[in-house]
Amino acid sequence: MPASRRATFRPSSPSAKTVLRKDREQGGPCFGASLVCGVIVVELRFNPPPNWPAPPPGWTPPPGWQPHPAWGPPPVGWQLWVMPDGTSVLPAGPAMPPNDASIPRFGARSKAKELAEEAESLRMEVARLRAELERLGALDAVELGQRRDQLNSEIAAQHARLEAQAREAAAMGQEELRLLVKQRNQVAQRLAELQQEVVVTEEMALLQEVGVYEYRHPLDDAVSYQAELSRLKDAIRTATHRDGGAVRATTSWTVNGSLTEGRKMVRGFSKLLLRAYKAEADNLVRGLKPYKLESAIDRLTKVAVSIAKLGSTMDIAIAEPYHQLRIKELELTADHAERLAEEKEREREEKTRLREERQAQLEFERERAKLEKEQAHYENAMRALLAKNDDVGAAVLREHLDEIAVAIQDVDYRAANVRAGYVYVISNVGAFGEGVVKVGMTRRLDPLDRVRELGDASVPFKFDVHALFFSEDAVGLESQMHQRLESKRVNLVNRRREFFYVTPAEVRDDLAALSGDLLEFQDIPEALEYHQSENERSTSGRVSGLVLR
Repeated sequence: MPASRRATFRPSSPSAKTVLRKDREQGGPCFGASLVCGVIVVELRFNPPPNWPAPPPGWTPPPGWQPHPAWGPPPVGWQLWVMPDGTSVLPAGPAMPPNDASIPRFGARSKAKELAEEAESLRMEVARLRAELERLGALDAVELGQRRDQLNSEIAAQHARLEAQAREAAAMGQEELRLLVKQRNQVAQRLAELQQEVVVTEEMALLQEVGVYEYRHPLDDAVSYQAELSRLKDAIRTATHRDGGAVRATTSWTVNGSLTEGRKMVRGFSKLLLRAYKAEADNLVRGLKPYKLESAIDRLTKVAVSIAKLGSTMDIAIAEPYHQLRIKELELTADHAERLAEEKEREREEKTRLREERQAQLEFERERAKLEKEQAHYENAMRALLAKNDDVGAAVLREHLDEIAVAIQDVDYRAANVRAGYVYVISNVGAFGEGVVKVGMTRRLDPLDRVRELGDASVPFKFDVHALFFSEDAVGLESQMHQRLESKRVNLVNRRREFFYVTPAEVRDDLAALSGDLLEFQDIPEALEYHQSENERSTSGRVSGLVLR
C-alpha cells in the first residue's frame, strides 16, 4: 500500500492536463499527503478503518507501508485519506487506491483522461457541498473560532457582571439586615421601657395571679381597721399642709434675680404637682379592691416618679415619708375591705345556720305536736276499749302508744341536742361534673328537705344523694370528714364551701372508717334529669342534621 495518496483539486481550466503532465514528466505521481492541485495545497489526514488497530496520534504511513493481512480489508467505500476536518476527499471507490505500478506503460493518455474526469467530478461535489454549507449558514473554521472566542468573552463578561451584582446584593442585604437588627433592638428596648411604665390594671389578669389574700397590717376586726385608717388620714392631712413635708423642693430658685419670687414660683408649682399626686392616690383608694393592691401601689409609685421628672428643674419631688403614708393607706384600705368581706361571709353563714336551726326547731315542734295528737287519739280509743272490756284491742293500742312515746323521746332528744343530725354526701353531675361531691350535715327531721333546698333554682339539676347517715355527733363527724378531704377542696379560700374533688367511693371509705356502721351508700349517681336532657339534646341534634341535609 502506498504511503500517501494525492487528491487533485483544481479549478475548471485548460491547465489541468498540463499540471498532470508535468507531474508525470517529473516522475512524481499526482497524489500524496501534501495535495497540490493547481494553486490549492491541502494536507490530508490518514483515516484508518474501524476494524484496524488504532495508530498512535499523528502517525502517518511511511512509503511502501502495507496493512497486516490479519486486519482484513477496510469496509466498502472507506476513505483512507480525508480532509483535516474528516470530510471525504474522493468518491467512494476501492478500499485501496491503485499503485503507480498499476498504470500501464501504454495507454497513459487514456488513464490521464480518466483521472481528469474523476477530478472534475470531485470538483462538482465540492462545489455542491460548499453551496449546502452556505445555505445552512455554516462558517469556516476561522470564523467559527472567532465566533467561539467572542461568545466566550461575552460569557465571561456576563459572569463577571453577575458576580459583581451578587456581591453588591449581598452587601446590601447585610446592610439591611444590620439595620433591621438595630431597629429590632431599639424597639425591644423601647418596649421594655414602656413595660416599666405600664401598670397592670386588667381585673382578669389580676384575679388569675392573686392567691389567698395576706393582710399587710393584721388587726382584730373591721372596726380596728377603721380606727387605724382614721389616724392615718389625720397624719396625711397634716403632711399636706404648707411646709408639712409632703413635697421636697429647692430653696435657691430665683426669678429675675429675686429669691423671694423664685420661692413663690417653686411653692406654686409644688402645690400643683402635689394636687396631681393626691388626686391619683385618692382615686386609687376609692376604687381599691384587695386583689388590686399590688397594681395600685405600683401605679402610685410610678406617679411619684413622673412628678419627680416633671419637677426636676426645680428639684421638686414627692417626699418619701409622705409617699409611704399613702402606700400604708392603700394597704390598710385593702385589709379593711377584705376583713369586711370575711365578716359579711361569716354573718351570712351564721344566718344560714340560724335559719337551719329555726327550721329544724319548727319541724321538731310540729312533729311533737303530731305525735302528741296521735298519742291522745290512741289513749281515748284505748279507754273506750277498756270500758267495753276489750282487753285484746286495748293491748294493741297500748303497743302503739309505747311506740309513740319512744318517738316523742327521740324528738325531744333531737331538739335538745344541737350536735345530733344527719351527715349527707351529695353530688350534681349536671352542674359540677363528675368527681365533685358535697359533704355537709343537717338537723332536719327529714334530711331530704335540706337536699331539696340545695337543689333549688341556683343549680340546673337536682342533687343526687349518695349517703344519709344519722349521728348523735353529726357536727363532729362532718368536721372529721372535712379534715380528711382538706387537700381536695374546690374552694381553697372560703372553707365554708363544702365541695371536694373526690369520687363518691372515696367518701364512702372515709365515712365508713369514721362511723363504723354505714349501712347504705350509692356509688353511682342517678342524675335522671341530666341524662334525659343529654339524650334529648343528642336526639334533637340528629334530627336537625337530617333536616339540614
